[in-house]
Amino acid sequence: MGADCHHEDGVHPGLAGPVLADALVLAERRCAATQERLTAPRRRVLELLLESDGPQKAYDLIAAFGAHGEPAKPPTVYRALEFLERLGFAHRIESLNAYVPCRLDGQGHRAAFVICECCGAAEEFEPDFATQLAAAAPSGYAVRSVTLEARGLCPACQAG
Repeated sequence: MGADCHHEDGVHPGLAGPVLADALVLAERRCAATQERLTAPRRRVLELLLESDGPQKAYDLIAAFGAHGEPAKPPTVYRALEFLERLGFAHRIESLNAYVPCRLDGQGHRAAFVICECCGAAEEFEPDFATQLAAAAPSGYAVRSVTLEARGLCPACQAG
């Protein structure tokens, strides 16, 4: 990201160990509850997103996909990302053309992100205006998604 970003204190860590394992078990349960399948490729892409310290581009996920360094075929990762977005496990940050795991238990909420222009971290929150926007939509128009992206500096980059 920015050339002046030098903090390395793990401010935006991904999941690991038992916390990562629990998140994957919860994802499997959510899939089972909706009669969907968290196939091995879908699970691997979700795992990579959950482990990451920030937004991941599809080609980075493709390169990191294999357990022994072998990349995945692009359609495998893109189909997995489409599935994860549809079920609310992941969000696409349009301006970065990158993906992040949903940190708000993704079912039925509108996504908003603050994105650090220095380190690239993206934090998710649910905007207050999303319900009003959906209600204010013109008659007959069904709002399916709202994504807000705001840019600035995270606390660590402001201090750094």
